[in-house]
Amino acid sequence: MKGAIRHLGPIGLDRFMAEAVQEYYALSEPFGQAGDFTTAPEISQMFGELLGLWAVDTWHRLGRPAPFLLVELGPGRGTLMADALRAARLDPAFSAALTLHLVETSPRLRAIQAERLSAAEPTFHAAIETLPPGPMILIANEFFDALPIRQFERRSGGWHERLVMLDAEDQFRLGLSPDPAPVAALLGPLVRAAPVGGIAEISAAGRAVAGTIATRLVQEGGAALILDYGPPVSAPGDSLQALRDQRPHPPLIDPGTADLTAHVDFAALAGAAALAGAAIFGPLPQGLFLERLGIAARAARLAQSSPAAAAEVAAALTRLTAADAMGTLFQSLCLTRPGLGPPAGLEACEPTQGAPAATTRSAGNGRPRP
Repeated sequence: MKGAIRHLGPIGLDRFMAEAVQEYYALSEPFGQAGDFTTAPEISQMFGELLGLWAVDTWHRLGRPAPFLLVELGPGRGTLMADALRAARLDPAFSAALTLHLVETSPRLRAIQAERLSAAEPTFHAAIETLPPGPMILIANEFFDALPIRQFERRSGGWHERLVMLDAEDQFRLGLSPDPAPVAALLGPLVRAAPVGGIAEISAAGRAVAGTIATRLVQEGGAALILDYGPPVSAPGDSLQALRDQRPHPPLIDPGTADLTAHVDFAALAGAAALAGAAIFGPLPQGLFLERLGIAARAARLAQSSPAAAAEVAAALTRLTAADAMGTLFQSLCLTRPGLGPPAGLEACEPTQGAPAATTRSAGNGRPRP
C-alpha cells in the first residue's frame, strides 16, 4: 500500500482496510484464547447449537423445502456450523434436505473448515453471487464488522473524507480530502446533526452484501440471520479498531498483523435490505434473542455433568447474554422473504419494508471482544 500511496497519493480507508483484512485472515490464526479475539461460537457450544435449532425451525416455517441451501458467511474455524449441524440432527429430514455452502476467501481457513465439516461435504464460494439457485437459510456471525468502511469528518464547509497517507517518517496516518464529499444524502439524521469534528462511517460493502442477500431471498425464498456488534440506530462516531493478542492495537500500525474491524450499522443493513424488498425483523439485542431461543434451559442441561462444567457454562452464559458483556452490544437482525412471518426469537419485532437506509455507527473504544 505504501508504494501505491507514494505513486498515486492518499487512498480511502476502505481500500486500506480491505487489503489489511485480506492479508490478516490469509496469514494469521485469529480465533480463540491463543489468537487475537474470541467469538461467540468459541465461547460455548450453546451458541452454535441454538442457531442450528433456529435454522431447523426456520426451515419448517419455509415449508420444508428440499433441497435447500444452508449458508454461512465467514465461517472461521467451522465451530459454529459444526455445533449447528450436530444440534440439527434432531430433525433428520432437515439434515437430509440441506446442502452446505460456505462463503470464505481465505485458503487457509477453507482447509480448516473442509476438514472440520467434511461429513457435510461443503461447497466453497468466494462471494455470495456464486451461490446456486434455491431457497436458503443464511447465517452471518461477526462477518459484517470486517467489511471495509469509509470515514468522513464534518468541517465548517461540509463532510471531508478521511484518507490514508504517509507522514514524514513513511508511516501511515489519516488526513482529510481537500474538498467536501457529497455524502450528506447518505447519512442518517443523527449523523447529519453532528457538530464540527464529528465522524461519519459508511460501509458500502456492508450495504451491498445486505442488498444482495435480500434480493436473493425475495427471488428464491429463505431467511438470513445476522449477528454482530454495533448500535441498533445510526449515530456519528469513530469505531475503527484493531486487536492483537487480545489487546487494543493502533489500527494504522503494521496492517495485516491485527484484527481490523468497525461497528456494524444495523440500520444501514436493514435499510439496504428493505429497499431490495425483504422483510426486516430486528435488530434485537443478542442476549434477549438467545434467551428467547432457550439458552438458559440449554445451560442448565449442560451444567448437570459436573461442578466444574457448571461453573464454565455459567461463565459462558454470562458472556453471551449479560448486558455488560455481549448481551446488548451485539445485535441480531433477520431478513426474510415477505410473507414468511416473524422468525423464532424475533416474534415481537414488527417487520419493516422499504425504509430508507441510514449509514453510520456509534463510536467504539476498542473492539468489544469477550
